[in-house]
Amino acid sequence: MILNLPNFLAIVRILLAPLMLWLLVERDSALFASIHMSWLDYSAALVFVIASITDGFDGFIARAWNQQSTLGAILDPLADKMLMLAAFLGLMVIDRANVWAVYLILTREFFITGIRVAAASKGMDIKASVWGKIKTLLQMFAIGFATMDWPYAKTLLWLAVAMTLYSGFEYIVSYSKKVRN
Repeated sequence: MILNLPNFLAIVRILLAPLMLWLLVERDSALFASIHMSWLDYSAALVFVIASITDGFDGFIARAWNQQSTLGAILDPLADKMLMLAAFLGLMVIDRANVWAVYLILTREFFITGIRVAAASKGMDIKASVWGKIKTLLQMFAIGFATMDWPYAKTLLWLAVAMTLYSGFEYIVSYSKKVRN
């Protein structure tokens, strides 16, 4: 089945990504003139939380209900990247995320996606490690804190950068070992 629940959740995440970006970057729009900025923060954060929850559920449901599909294998990482791209670019535009931190995170994400495509073309599947999952959680917390303009958001962002780079290095090592075997 092409449009199963996990694929539907990934599509919802794809649609929520530009909504979050819009809430972050269109603050000067006449549409939002009578709305306090904190409500835009709350709204963007809520959209991000809902999208992040769909990320957790789509993979779980796909495995538990045996609904894994080729389309899902494409949609899920695409939706993840679109959400992170929207969040980090939006936060950068409103000056809540350092441009170098965003650059390092997004470069790693695109580089590892390229490695995944190369691995898939050779019939290899390199699963995300525990470090990759910790990286994702740190990025999500950093985005949440920055969206709400909470203290320690910048510290969390740089911790996310460090874990992002480490998990990327670990992923490259894992890929290299599989290629050699």
